[in-house]
Amino acid sequence: MQGLLSETAGLVTFVRTVETGSFSAAAKSLGATPSSASKSVSRLETLLGAKLFRRSTRVLMLTPEGEAFYERVMPLLRDIENSTDAVQSHGAVFGHLRISLPGEMGRLLVGPIFGNFMQSYPGITLEIGMTDSHVDILRDNYDIAFRAGQSDHNGLMSKTLAHLDMVLVAAPSLMERCGSVETINDLREIPFARYSIQGRPYPVRFASGLEVKPQGRLDLDSATAIKEAAKRGLGAAHVLKRIVQDEIDDGSLVVLLPACPLETIPFRALHAFGRMPNLRMQLLTDFIAQVLRSSD
Repeated sequence: MQGLLSETAGLVTFVRTVETGSFSAAAKSLGATPSSASKSVSRLETLLGAKLFRRSTRVLMLTPEGEAFYERVMPLLRDIENSTDAVQSHGAVFGHLRISLPGEMGRLLVGPIFGNFMQSYPGITLEIGMTDSHVDILRDNYDIAFRAGQSDHNGLMSKTLAHLDMVLVAAPSLMERCGSVETINDLREIPFARYSIQGRPYPVRFASGLEVKPQGRLDLDSATAIKEAAKRGLGAAHVLKRIVQDEIDDGSLVVLLPACPLETIPFRALHAFGRMPNLRMQLLTDFIAQVLRSSD
């Protein structure tokens, strides 16, 4: 037992390598070098008397022994990682969180995070990335990623914090050129500034289940860019209502088909740290959920 406990670094490196898929990614997340990460796992294998990975120049795969060992040791390490929660009161909680927020929604959330959350929990430090692209939580070493919309989250824990209203909007100048939109079929005749990820434009989905594939010559992966394109009359936009509410109020964008409700989209918190988030992750997740509810 003492021998295995003496290889704590190897245990941590092994689990992180499984999670990230490579020694180089694991080393980056741990502040080490790929060589030292590989050697650390090799020492663990020698101690166990079993190969945990099948190594080649192109792929790194768990052996059956490695899979069994990971299933046993990962929950134990996560429990140790989260054990500080048991001795911290909410006011005294401390630690670092690296989080990813979607760009335009992030602009709406950072104010409350800076003004309320960080003042309430001075022991928590934050590193915030803001992008509409889907970061790789494990490889990029994020604690939590907040995402709007449907996404592949295999291998991640997911919690839905809210369902957000969508809206169809366009600039008055676009309507003057293309004519009014009175039916859902009319959407097929106007250009869109389309939200697209990896070359796949997202459809417009109505609450009734009807789906329209928007047409247009401008594909974007940023809600900020889509809003700007819509304001300039380059295309209609299918976006979160709350990020264009100011433009709707001042008339720079008009709502299309207001009597046809759109399908809402989920806003989720995703994490990969065991079965339950640690206390600081839970506090931030609950705070953001409360901000979303209070702004409905």
